[in-house]
Amino acid sequence: MKTPNFFKRSELTATLWSFRREFLIVGLFSMLVNVLMLTPTLYMLQVYDRVLTSQSELTLLAMSLLTLFLFGVMGFAEWMRSRLLVRAGVRLDEQLGTQVFNASFEAHLGQSGTSSARAFGDLIQIRQFLTGNGIFAFFDAPWTPIYLLVLYLLHPMLGALGLAFALVQAALAWFGHRRTVAPSELAAKAGSDASLFLQSKLRNAEVLESMGMLRSLQVRWAGRHQAFLNQSTAAQDLTLRITAWSKFIRYTQQSLSLGAGALLVIDGQLSAGGMIAANVLMTRALAPIDLLVGSWRQFIGMRAAFTRLENLLVQYPEREASFKGVAPSGAIELQDVCASAPERQTPILRNVSLSVPAGTVTAILGPSGSGKSTLARVLVGIWPDVSGSVMLDNVPVKSWNRIELGPHVGYLPQDIELFEGSIAENIARFGDVESAKVIQATRSAGLHEMILRFPKGYETPIGEAGNLLSGGQRQRIGLARAMYGDPKLIVLDEPNANLDDAGEDALYQAIHEMKAQGKTVFLITHRPGAISVADKILLLNEGQVQMDGPRDTVLAAIKAAHQKSAPHVAPIQGPTTASA
Repeated sequence: MKTPNFFKRSELTATLWSFRREFLIVGLFSMLVNVLMLTPTLYMLQVYDRVLTSQSELTLLAMSLLTLFLFGVMGFAEWMRSRLLVRAGVRLDEQLGTQVFNASFEAHLGQSGTSSARAFGDLIQIRQFLTGNGIFAFFDAPWTPIYLLVLYLLHPMLGALGLAFALVQAALAWFGHRRTVAPSELAAKAGSDASLFLQSKLRNAEVLESMGMLRSLQVRWAGRHQAFLNQSTAAQDLTLRITAWSKFIRYTQQSLSLGAGALLVIDGQLSAGGMIAANVLMTRALAPIDLLVGSWRQFIGMRAAFTRLENLLVQYPEREASFKGVAPSGAIELQDVCASAPERQTPILRNVSLSVPAGTVTAILGPSGSGKSTLARVLVGIWPDVSGSVMLDNVPVKSWNRIELGPHVGYLPQDIELFEGSIAENIARFGDVESAKVIQATRSAGLHEMILRFPKGYETPIGEAGNLLSGGQRQRIGLARAMYGDPKLIVLDEPNANLDDAGEDALYQAIHEMKAQGKTVFLITHRPGAISVADKILLLNEGQVQMDGPRDTVLAAIKAAHQKSAPHVAPIQGPTTASA
């Protein structure tokens, strides 16, 4: 029998529900703590009404020792419930950390704008709330009626006064919730947007400095930061007003409860000990509500973080391991593929169909903006918004497990992305560095001798994003990384853009070797020399396949079309001359 949808829990809710045993134990310790909170009240009653009357030192000693013991038990219970929550918070992080990492990575890859740092910040915010004072208010609040009942037993007027102040505090908490949720969430979003804007721009600090763009950037950031300050100030002002009202009510309650007790003592309806005990008890009864008001902002932030994280995990669930155990041959087939992007009215690729057998070298040509780089991402299965069929060895590329497929794919993007570490670690894709495979890849990329000239050779650190290397060196290392191991499908986007003649010759030699080994290569290029090594040519224009077929056939068709002066066809004149 299937579970109805309204009974199904989200991944985050289900994980929190798995800690119900810990929360139950915390609730039991909270019950013990709150029962023992009556100890000071009972002690005062006994001291004022019994010890002072009987003048018995032995009674005072016995009561004091018993009270001290009960305080010790209460302290132990407080420590245990805090310890349990801290341990639960660590386990929560351990259970969700990997999934949050994977989900935030997929969200970033899917161009949703979700920041992995924000996702982990949300997880930390939830964990901190569950281990902080705010959560104790929710465990202690149910005991407020019991304290009010004890007050009522001391005298009905004290119980009614305590109930009145509890209702006022609860109304203030409800008002605070109604009025502070939206401003606090807007302020948090504005602060996050300003921070992300600045971080994204500072990655290109050299460009900003060299072309004097820093001032313009500062003006744009200042506008976002000012919006954050305005919204944050408004939210804080409202929160501070509510906190001030809460303090006013609390101080008024303390004085009025003492005054009411004194009136009852004057009328002979209450003892002096009862008056002091009632004042302490009323303060204790309203403490959880007061704590709720004080921690309301934390609760709002935690709830917003919970919602964001829950939506992230729902949108990007954990992928099931579907290891096939068989390396792909590299055969690619696309059928009616369309690729779109957010905030773009027309698709980048439209109805692209092609069939490439394994061991084929295909050159992808076309003018700028024709969708070549997008097609490269579609081929390796990393473009998020794709319709149609993208098959690798007759299996949808999206269904392959990326951990399993990764070693069989080589990809060189147009914007080279290297990572902080050594040259060898980057080429080996930060896995186990196998020296023979690393050297083989660098020789194929014409990089081995250049690396040996570095002071530390293959162990040379390249800095963050490879900023210690030149553009050509970064491209060669990226090319070696794409060739590392035994990839069956290799997609190279402008691999020779920053190469010199020697590097380009090494690239073409490497492509010949990969073809001889039966590997499938897609080569996006504008260089005529690269076309000479291709078996097939795919010509894109405005996101559509304009020509597709054997190299010589396509080149002849392009030349004939150019001779007829067709304005929409890119001119390419033979296997040694190309223009895209």
